[in-house]
Amino acid sequence: MSSPIDLSGVFPAMCTPFDDDRRIDFETLQTDAQRLEAAGVDGLVPVGSTGESATLTHDEHVRVVEAVIEAVDDVPVIAGTGSNNTREALELSERAADAGADGLLLISPYYNKPEQRGLVEHFRTIADAVDLPQIVYNVPSRTGRNIEPDTAVELASHENIAGYKAASGDLGQIGEIAERTTDEDFAVLSGDDALTLPTISVGGTGTISVAANIEPERTCAMVGAALDGDYARARNLHHELGPLFRGLFVETNPIPVKEAMQIRGYGPARMRSPLSRLADEYREDLETVLADLERESTEVADAAEGDR
Repeated sequence: MSSPIDLSGVFPAMCTPFDDDRRIDFETLQTDAQRLEAAGVDGLVPVGSTGESATLTHDEHVRVVEAVIEAVDDVPVIAGTGSNNTREALELSERAADAGADGLLLISPYYNKPEQRGLVEHFRTIADAVDLPQIVYNVPSRTGRNIEPDTAVELASHENIAGYKAASGDLGQIGEIAERTTDEDFAVLSGDDALTLPTISVGGTGTISVAANIEPERTCAMVGAALDGDYARARNLHHELGPLFRGLFVETNPIPVKEAMQIRGYGPARMRSPLSRLADEYREDLETVLADLERESTEVADAAEGDR
């Protein structure tokens, strides 16, 4: 049985920075991992969808995982290792485990559109072979296939399947899975920033977040307040972050978040084809959202200083 990870809190889905030649910028990657750890996140998730895993070679994939592990001191690193080819997902998972990853995030097979029994076989094949905690990732908008509640509940009984990343947008389904896995050692994590607070309210344990790349402290404060039952504070923070949640999904993720990273000075906005830079029509709005959040943070800090 794998060593457990506490899957409660905030786990940023990290970006993969590229240099002018679209090679991985490992120095910026490691600096970013350290920034997020210092901000108080509960773990890091490199080479997922936000990390543009679809355009990384397998060797690059593993090198990113190794670089993030090397950069941080005391937070778990959960490597994205999913594929629509079970053999490929297994190979990536084994290599991530050998690199020292603490856990795995496995998107459901895309394009193939397997039946539910095929999904069960796919995830169990990897869980049987790789002794690490694994999170099943449901994002039908990218995969074309929903992981049904019965399937998620069946998978939750496997000792190495530790959680479910919910990005279906269906809060009823998310709540059902949380309800039916109450007796399992199984975490339900939001995969949609705008639904993180509602997900926690129906039994979720936290979020694998895009917005936390930009506002890690505020995202951690929101999730922490919700997990502590302080829904008034959590709701206020959710509303503060609402414009950012919307702004980061005006185009396909990670296009907007990489633009936001560049605006904040955290990393370049360069993408690998076929993804492209954020359209000009959205950039000014994103700059305004980020400036508003910075101003609010400054006002809070100034007020706290004045109270001392």
